[in-house]
Amino acid sequence: MRFIKFLSIVSLLPGLIACAAINEDQTSGWSAEQLYQEAREALDSGDYERAIENYTKLEARYPYGRFAQQAQLETIYSHYKAGESSSALAAADRFIKLHPRHANVDYAYYLRGLTTFDQSKGFLSDLFNLDPAKRDPAGVRESFNYFKELVTRFPDSRYSPDALKRMTHLRNTLASHEVQAASYYLERGVYLAAVNRGKYVLENYQQASAIPDALVIMVKAYRQMGMHDLAADALRVLALNHPEHPELPALSATAANTPSAAEGE
Repeated sequence: MRFIKFLSIVSLLPGLIACAAINEDQTSGWSAEQLYQEAREALDSGDYERAIENYTKLEARYPYGRFAQQAQLETIYSHYKAGESSSALAAADRFIKLHPRHANVDYAYYLRGLTTFDQSKGFLSDLFNLDPAKRDPAGVRESFNYFKELVTRFPDSRYSPDALKRMTHLRNTLASHEVQAASYYLERGVYLAAVNRGKYVLENYQQASAIPDALVIMVKAYRQMGMHDLAADALRVLALNHPEHPELPALSATAANTPSAAEGE
């Protein structure tokens, strides 16, 4: 009986040894450079989880030196490419805090903007939302502010030109959101809210493509409230800066038959 039990134990040994070999960390004893090269190869091949795993091991075993700092930077990118937005932002914030004067810290700022930019892509995809005024553009603003911080702190960064292009897109997105909300209020007779949304676009998103439409809404809302002088001012700005707007002729024709405040007296 004891002999049979001994044979059973002996028969299990190869499997136990194999399991131990599988669980053994193959990178044990590797240098910082070896770990970095392994992580980099994984990153280049699109195996982002393996890259993150090896970057984490590198930083844990060799927390000082250029390989650790480079691993921290590339960890941000790995999380970003893996679609792990929260982890990418946390890693970027950590790098900026730990290495504010690093030669490549601008890259961490840039990756923060990219991560939130991708999150905001679908913000205006539903143009027929029943209540566009209630959509929250916080993510778009966050991305805009991240890129703005990059170009403000590092105007000569290699990433600033692309950041500026993305800021233009984000600014137009935010302005379009405000105009959609203004139009929503105008259609429902909430004229003061419509005017305020239009004014917000003029004051905060200069050169945005939605500015002419904001002015049109302001003209219409002011007229509905009987504020014809203010409507005339908005119409004058529209005619001066955007003479090609398709609604300008009709608005101008209506203005010719609309009494001013002085005439009303």
